[in-house]
Amino acid sequence: MFERPYLKSVKARIEEPRKFIQVILGPRQVGKTTMVTQLLSQLTISNLYESADAISATNSAWLMQVWESARLRLRASGATEFLLVIDEIQKIDNWSEVIKQQWDKDTRENVNIKVILLGSSRLLIQKGLTESLAGRFETLYLGHWSYSEMQEAFGWNIEQYVYFGGYPGSATLIGDEERWKNYIKDSLIETSISKDILMLTRVDKPALLKRLFELGCLYSGQILSYTKVIGQLQDAGNTTTLANYLKLLSDCGLLAGLDKYAGDIIRKRGSSPKFQVYNNPLITSQGNDTYEEAIINPELWGRLVESSVGTQ
Repeated sequence: MFERPYLKSVKARIEEPRKFIQVILGPRQVGKTTMVTQLLSQLTISNLYESADAISATNSAWLMQVWESARLRLRASGATEFLLVIDEIQKIDNWSEVIKQQWDKDTRENVNIKVILLGSSRLLIQKGLTESLAGRFETLYLGHWSYSEMQEAFGWNIEQYVYFGGYPGSATLIGDEERWKNYIKDSLIETSISKDILMLTRVDKPALLKRLFELGCLYSGQILSYTKVIGQLQDAGNTTTLANYLKLLSDCGLLAGLDKYAGDIIRKRGSSPKFQVYNNPLITSQGNDTYEEAIINPELWGRLVESSVGTQ
């Protein structure tokens, strides 16, 4: 199985003496859970893997039970250290307070439990980390797969990467393009917007957020002022609302607004953003053009190449 370069970094950190909670962040479907599964198979240290996916958001007591279970296993095994891995941590309300309480308790009592937390909502994870866990964690951000990784893992050429992008889970579907597009739209885009933004953050105009995402994908790699965007969108509100929604989309690894480069910070802040998707499938899955049609369309292909450079 293909191993991402991040695996060595995480393994080295876990093999060090217990010092920090390791927090692994990244968009959906870039291989966070797969990488941790590979890590656990390579470690000699006893471990416990739990996922908060099916747990009620209000059930913070579940976290304490999982931690206590790790302590019991450590005592029963007679080992000197133990690894606890909790996936989709952002699903639990007030998770950072519970983690802080349990981590500090182990530190006081010299209980050698090392911890890895995984999460797909960067926004909520960062909020929890800054509120409660200051000085107790290190982060590792897993982005979308690069061209060299997709080439090594699946034998893709550069044209395939520009069009189909860096989602490893979709690589086996590119022979049936309609199925591939439906997978990207339904399983990645819709899930990221609905679960990672709308369910977990207050958004007063969800339809506007979705339209901003669609428009941003359409103009990826291009500079567009917020006033022009407002002209394109119904019920757009003001530029502050749009900038806030763009920040939410960026935190979920979907769409960013790049500031203009300028030595003067005021000019940089006042510039119109260049829309940039985090991965090209977010554009190509929503278009009507097929891979063969896109390659022979100079205008579309040039835009995809520019956007692909931007994602890198």
